[in-house]
Amino acid sequence: MGKKVDGKVLAQNKKASHDYFIEDTYEAGLVLTGTEIKSLRLGRANIGDAFATIRNGEIQIHNMHISPFAQGNRSNPDDPTRTRKLLMHKVQIHKLLGLSKRDGFTIVPLKIYVRNGYAKLLIGLGRGKKEYDKRDTAAKRDAERDIQRVLRDKQKIAR
Repeated sequence: MGKKVDGKVLAQNKKASHDYFIEDTYEAGLVLTGTEIKSLRLGRANIGDAFATIRNGEIQIHNMHISPFAQGNRSNPDDPTRTRKLLMHKVQIHKLLGLSKRDGFTIVPLKIYVRNGYAKLLIGLGRGKKEYDKRDTAAKRDAERDIQRVLRDKQKIAR
């Protein structure tokens, strides 16, 4: 029997926080085949270019790449970037649809992890950053790093 990998982040979209202001997050289940979940548990997933859409009351994720399982059988999907269905409550989907219709908002996948044996996808409602917002964020991060460095040096001198 396979080992449980609960709580371990299997894939993460690090560019999401750089490109978007994440307003709200939601947890969604993933509909996968057996060989896809095996490949996912091995960490062979990429959600850097992925995005989610809502059509006909269903939420789907596009461009999420899950490499084919090496020891897979004929149930290995032909297309590693196929569209996959996400599982959420209907009320959450309608709320997310209303929020994402606003100008400048999109649904962005943030990370994939396993909880209680099920693959979960954390999606966020993101508002796109402008170039000056990205520079401002970088400047704040650098200033915070400088402050921490000065405080650490003062603590070393005090000892």
